[in-house]
Amino acid sequence: MSNKKYGVLYVGVTSDLVKRVYQHKSKLIEGFTSRYSIDKLVYYEYCNDVKSAIQREKNIKKYLRQWKIDLIEKANPEWNDLYSEIVT
Repeated sequence: MSNKKYGVLYVGVTSDLVKRVYQHKSKLIEGFTSRYSIDKLVYYEYCNDVKSAIQREKNIKKYLRQWKIDLIEKANPEWNDLYSEIVT
C-alpha cells in the first residue's frame, strides 16, 4: 500500500471544484490546507444541491479515518491526483 494514506486528510465542500483545487494547489488560501501542504485531489463526489453536499461533508467528517481511507482506495487505489481529470 502507498504511504500516502498516512498523510493528512481534508474533507470540504465547494460549488466550483476546479477553482477550489487550484486555490489549494497554488497555496492561495491560508489555513489548514496550506499549513499541511494539502494539494492533491484523491477523491471527490458530486451532489445535486448544496444542502445535500453539506450534509454529505458532515457525514464523512464523522467517520473514522480508516473508513475514509477505504472510501478513497475503493475509487482510487493508487491515490493518484485527480485534478487533471476534472480540468479536462
